[in-house]
Formats: sequence, C-alpha cells, structure tokens
Amino acid sequence: MAAAAAGPGDFFIFLLLLLPPPPLRAEQPAAEPADILDAAQARVRSPPAPVTDVAGLCVCDLLVAQCDVNCCCDRDCSAEDFSLFTTCSVPVVTGDSQLCSQKAAVYSLDVEANPPERIFKLIDQVNPSIFCIHATNYEQALSLKSPEIPTPENFDQLLDKFGGATFSAEPDSWNLDTDAENPPDANETSRYEFGVPVQTEDAFLRLPSPVVSSWCSDANPAGFLVNQATKCIRSVSVEKCDSIQALSMLFYINSSILAVKSVFQVNISVQSIVVQSLNGMRTLLSSTDVLRLPKVLDGLCINAVLGVNYHITHTDTGEITEAAAAFVLGAISKETLSIEQSFEISFTQENTEPVPLSGNPGYVVGLPVRAGFQPQGYPFPAAFLNKHSQLTILHSTSTQDCLAAQGARAPVLFGYNMISGCKLRITAATECQPLAQTLLDVLKGQSFPEYVASFGNSQAQDVLDWVPITQLLISEQSSCQIPVSLGIEVKWTKYGSLVNPQARIVNVTATITSTTLKQSQATKLGPPLTSSYPLTFSIPLSKSIVCPVTVMGHHFLLSCTYWAKIGRERKGETL
Repeated sequence: MAAAAAGPGDFFIFLLLLLPPPPLRAEQPAAEPADILDAAQARVRSPPAPVTDVAGLCVCDLLVAQCDVNCCCDRDCSAEDFSLFTTCSVPVVTGDSQLCSQKAAVYSLDVEANPPERIFKLIDQVNPSIFCIHATNYEQALSLKSPEIPTPENFDQLLDKFGGATFSAEPDSWNLDTDAENPPDANETSRYEFGVPVQTEDAFLRLPSPVVSSWCSDANPAGFLVNQATKCIRSVSVEKCDSIQALSMLFYINSSILAVKSVFQVNISVQSIVVQSLNGMRTLLSSTDVLRLPKVLDGLCINAVLGVNYHITHTDTGEITEAAAAFVLGAISKETLSIEQSFEISFTQENTEPVPLSGNPGYVVGLPVRAGFQPQGYPFPAAFLNKHSQLTILHSTSTQDCLAAQGARAPVLFGYNMISGCKLRITAATECQPLAQTLLDVLKGQSFPEYVASFGNSQAQDVLDWVPITQLLISEQSSCQIPVSLGIEVKWTKYGSLVNPQARIVNVTATITSTTLKQSQATKLGPPLTSSYPLTFSIPLSKSIVCPVTVMGHHFLLSCTYWAKIGRERKGETL
C-alpha cells in the first residue's frame, strides 16, 4: 500500500521538475520596452472618437419644422406627439454599418404608460463580422464634397490626376495620433444644415416678421439656406426714435455670425446704404464707412431703418464665410405712429454665380423656361446654362422689321402659348444663301440652346435633369430655300405626389419651316422694288396625360404616352 501511494507522488514531483523556473528579478527590466511598444500600439489601435453623433441622426425626418408621424427620432416632435404614435418606424439608428464597434440609438414606445412615452437608449453595438473597419482615419471620406466639374480649362489637369489606371486617394499626411486628430471638442463643431437657425455670438440672426398680427416680432430666426422676404409694421415715436433699437443699424449688425456652430465668428459688413426722403425718393450713398444712427432733427426722426437685406456667402460644406447687409434709411415725421419695415435674406455658395430659378423643383406658371447648351470642346455630354439661362423668341416691334428687331428677344414663359412675328423686305438682287443664314439667325437667335431644364431648379452639373431639344426642318424641293417660321413645342407633365404635383418638362421640339424664294419676273414685267416675307414664331405648350399610381399607400403621378393640348394664350399683348 505504501509503495502504491508513493508512485503517484513521485510522478507529481517529476512533472514539477519539468516546469521552467520562475524568471529572475533582474530580467524584468528587459521586458519594459516590449510593454511600452504594446501600450503604444494599443493606443494607436484604439478607435478614434466618432465623427457622427447617432443621437442627432434621423433618417425618417422628412418634413422641415414639422413632426413626422411615427418618427421617434424627429426633434420636432413633442411629448404630446409621441403619445399618439403607434410604433417607431425607425427603431435603431446607426452610423457606418462596416465599423467594428460603434454607438447605436435605440427608440421604442412605452405603451403601458399613460400617456404613452418614447424611450431612448444609447448602446454600444459590436459588428460580428471579422471583416470590419476598426478606425476611420481617412479624413477626406468623412464629409461629402461637391466634385469638381470638368471644363475645357481644367480638363487636362483632371485627366492627369484621374486618367490613369489607378490614382492615389491618400491624404497629404497620415496621423496615427488619435488624441491629436480628435480634440475633445471636435464632435461639438458641426456645419450648418438646411433650416437650422443662423447663430450669432449672443443668440441668432434676427429676421423680423409678422407672427400673429402685422406687427413686427424680433423673435424670428433666419434659417440657413432659407431665402425669406418679410414685411411688418412697427410702432414708432419721433421723440424716442434714438432709443428704439429696431430703428438703428447697430441692432442688425452688432452681433457677429458664427461661421460654424460654436466657433469662428464672421462680422456683418455694410454693403450699401440708401436714404429715402419723405416723398419716397431714394439716394444711394457713396460711402458706407460711417454708421448713420437715428436722431431727432427739426421735428423729424432721420436715419431710421426702413429695410434690411442680408446676403450670406457659404461653402459647399455648410460654413459661412461672409455676411453683408444693405440698408434703407428714411425719415419719420411727428404725425407718423407706425412704419412698415421690409427684411430679406439670401444665400449664395462661394465661387458660384447666382442663377435665377423658375421653380423649386417644378416650374411655376409665368416664369421663364430655363435653357442651356453644350460648349465646344467639353469632353462629356453635359448641359451648361447659356448667358441668359432662358429659351427665347423674337421680340416684336411696332415697325415689324425683322432686321431692326434681330437682337431683341423675349423669354418663353412656362404655361403660356406665345406668338410673335415680323416682316422682311428684300430686293430682287438679294442672294439666297446669305439671306437664308440671316433669317435663320433672326428666328433662332445668336446662340440657340441645345437643352432645356426639366425642372425649374435643375443644376448644370445634373446631366439627367436636362432635356435635349429636337430640331426638325420642313422644306420644299427647290434650289433656294429660306426659313420663314419657327415653332417650339414644349411638352410637360405633372410629376411626383398627388398631394403636391410638380411641373416637369419632358420633351421640346423646335420645327423650322422653309419656303421657296420667289424669283422676280423683271425680264417680262419690269423689276419690282421689294418683296415681303412674313416670319412667324409660335410656342404651343402641351401637357402629357398622367397616370395615377399607388405605391405602398402613397399616390404618385407618372407620365403616359398620349398628349393633350393645354395652355393659356396671351392675347392682346405685344411681346
């Protein structure tokens, strides 16, 4: 029994002897560099601070300044709105689904509460896939930047950069120090979005407007990219005009605008000052360096603000770069108890020229049809706006002389049938080919467009939003043909939802009709002095028949293949 018990004990001792001895204390410092390297690598591998706040994302928020039904992440919804919800249409909101680890906003409804309440949780979500993105260190991919549009001037440069089989998308510098790359307040700095109030150093940019009645309210904020024009009534007193803030220029420019929310201030400069007299006559001042403050002079309150026009310049990423204000100052008599003030604000993207729109998005009846052409040498089939951005016809004159009115053009207005004309007197010695080219220039203008915008707000870089103009030629069999008529047919349809359909142009056809130049019978009857040829222009508008379609409970309009004439003729008017 003793020998049997000793066997396992001997075996246990033998195993202990095979184990390596514990490391000596003197060898511990040799491992410190490896520990430091591991710590440094762990710090580099640690994910950077998220660039997207999922709590601020809401993919179902479609209405501006209104609550969307069953959209639990809509910030415009109040507790009363949430109590009427039946479910959350978007229960989970995340950022990039390819990240290995990220925050997720979870929304739900507590139907047992009285009234029902919305529940919001912010949790850590882990991607189970082994192929995931650990860190997003490519800064240029974190924001959407408008691509550079190819032009004849920069085409060679873009071709050298992107024309090869491969090109580098690597940023100028790779910074693995995530602490330096993401400062503590980096996530708090965000660009402006559409409709967000333009912030100043003390509150927001004021755009006075009438609220309940016609009286001015200074609590109306100016929304980013929201062009507005308001008029309201303000109570005044001549004796106290120098103490009424709303009558002073300083009230509208003394607060600097924040270029991006929370940082970087942009001062509001004075663009122009117009002085209006009591009889309504206006004078533009040559200098804007000196502010004209309201004061009482000879029983009048002079330099009172009657109108302010803000102009904001911004980048394509939502950063405000410039702000200017144009003022209209006037005089107020003692008998005046109230005045009408007008306010306007407009936004323009830097390095771009403002283009007049004819609707947003659909065309508005009575506004010009926007047109463009394809410039020579442009490498891609894209439409660019012409000089006037409009489709035009000849402007009729009292003399009805085609050559005298050759340069005068009238815009084609959407929704109106239009007709114009003129007469051309020629002699028997007139040559055919130069005459035909002259008449063609009179009919079409110097640069007849090749494309028409399908919507009133179509941008030049959106190629699919431009409809090519189909040109047809109707002529007779003759040795000398001269064009005498130009007919432009614009076909449009109602597009989008039945609740708010939008006018969209789907086809444009320009038809030129030619006739035979009548030869003179001068050899038999004697030469006639002149011959007269009438030139006509017509713009009929056609509306396509639309087919209502229902998709998932929503009603939409789609164009069909049949056409019906429609439009209002402008009778009794000279173009």
